[in-house]
Amino acid sequence: MADSLGESLDRALEGAFTRPVPKSAQAQMKYLVKQLKGTRAAAQALGISQRTVERYVKGQLKRPRRDLRSRMEGEVKKRWQPQIKAKARKKASSTDGIVVSSRARFGFTAAPGTTDDARVRDITQALPPEFADRLFTAQEQGANERQLRQIAADGLALMYFRANNSRAQGLGVEFTDVEHIQIDL
Repeated sequence: MADSLGESLDRALEGAFTRPVPKSAQAQMKYLVKQLKGTRAAAQALGISQRTVERYVKGQLKRPRRDLRSRMEGEVKKRWQPQIKAKARKKASSTDGIVVSSRARFGFTAAPGTTDDARVRDITQALPPEFADRLFTAQEQGANERQLRQIAADGLALMYFRANNSRAQGLGVEFTDVEHIQIDL
């Protein structure tokens, strides 16, 4: 299964964490109860009963089933060190940019009559801050995977294929069949 660009953006921001995310079910549940201001809100966020939340907080339950464990991890990571994530995002969106590493099918069309059939390419390319900002903003506004990939394709087209518009102006790039994608800040 292909990687999700949205998940890759989240992982990149998680790389900025200065403290480790709580690992045990009890520590994660305590954190969620504190962040959500109560066991009822934590139970609603996780889709379980309030009593189950209380049992995890007390340490009576220790090993959540796989789906609950992944929901707990996701909710904790979503809320963990928000200021650190915001700082990393701001830095990537204003000065540093991002690095996109991808293995995908790239094809392009150029002047009338000239085309290059799509082929799988491994590309690692630094994208300028405006593309980082566009990706993070689109993700925050609920953009789907196709929309996020289009933004990444626009950035790769500009920086990799057109060398920041110093060659091949008007080249249209298609970015499909993504096998792997990773974002680094």
